[in-house]
Amino acid sequence: MLLKVEVTTLSATKYRILTINPGSTSTKIGVFDSEVSIFEKTIRHDTKKINSFANIIDQYQFRKTAILETLDNEGINISKLSAVCGRGGLLRPIEGGTYAVNDLMLKDLHSGYSGQHASNLGGIVAYEIASGLNIPAFIVDPVVVDELAPIARVSGFSLIERKSIFHALNQKAVARRVAKELGREYSDMNLIIAHMGGGITVGVHHQGKVVDVNNGLHGDGPFSPERAGTVPAGDLIALCYSGEHYREEIMKRLVGQGGLVGYLGTNDAVEVEQRIAAGDKRAKLIYEAMAYQVAKEIGACSTVISGKVDIIVLTGGLACGKAFVKLISDRINWIADVIVHPGEDELQALAEGALRVLSGEEEVKIYPGNFSTAKI
Repeated sequence: MLLKVEVTTLSATKYRILTINPGSTSTKIGVFDSEVSIFEKTIRHDTKKINSFANIIDQYQFRKTAILETLDNEGINISKLSAVCGRGGLLRPIEGGTYAVNDLMLKDLHSGYSGQHASNLGGIVAYEIASGLNIPAFIVDPVVVDELAPIARVSGFSLIERKSIFHALNQKAVARRVAKELGREYSDMNLIIAHMGGGITVGVHHQGKVVDVNNGLHGDGPFSPERAGTVPAGDLIALCYSGEHYREEIMKRLVGQGGLVGYLGTNDAVEVEQRIAAGDKRAKLIYEAMAYQVAKEIGACSTVISGKVDIIVLTGGLACGKAFVKLISDRINWIADVIVHPGEDELQALAEGALRVLSGEEEVKIYPGNFSTAKI
């Protein structure tokens, strides 16, 4: 279901947007005049205070107060805001886009429909601030965006379906930016986008939909600075039933202590490159293996669209490393031209998503819409 949103504008062409991206012990906020950032700050929260809350979701009033106090201290008049946009949390699977925060979404965020995570606070705090100003609250492209083709859901093991959990916010934002740079429409292009950060996800963007992507959270795709990625299933099962490890220990070794951390004891790619420069042969092997697996995943993704790839995009924090980018590009540039968009500007992506709705470029989507995943 789609619905037009009525908004109060600053002028015929400008909209002031507050964006909110909660992390485990910090909250990033930004204020934008349309797509132009006029203020950004990371609010660091006292760890003892954060730990005093029984559940993550109980922090929303505390986080809201911290945001409003910061804006007030910076002299930013919130009465001039046109909208508030928060990071989307672990909701029901939905298609990509900008969603108005509604009662069902708030209920699912509070209950942790798909799990408890700091990002769940984004929509709640956005709504709390926006409702007091009588302006709309949005979320944009949460990690649960699911546009997989039915064939991509088949895992090969009938008890488990492949799931779409990936860096949707950055991947979608970069896809739209690249299309604009090339003078084309995102909905008319075939792109492969590799987001490379603490986790790595490689998505096939076919005419505006991510029809296939690895689950970057729970054991799928390339290993990353902190995650193990795909591991041999039989050996993993044997390890789990060896009696030598607890479930929580294995999960930590897969997510958080996998990848570079597991092999080299660090998730810092810059440190790894320094170790390589100093002659560390093991660091060189593991670092090149990570690039190898990313390139291999991109190559596999190219088959999804029969090799008809317009552009390959490398983005995320690891894309800032020229050596790492070259290791990947040298293996894949025969498929299509490679564009590098280093880093991930999530506050900017949130602002752009809200702006598309406020300016009438897109219609706002109403959660959960008529989307449902295909059953196998």
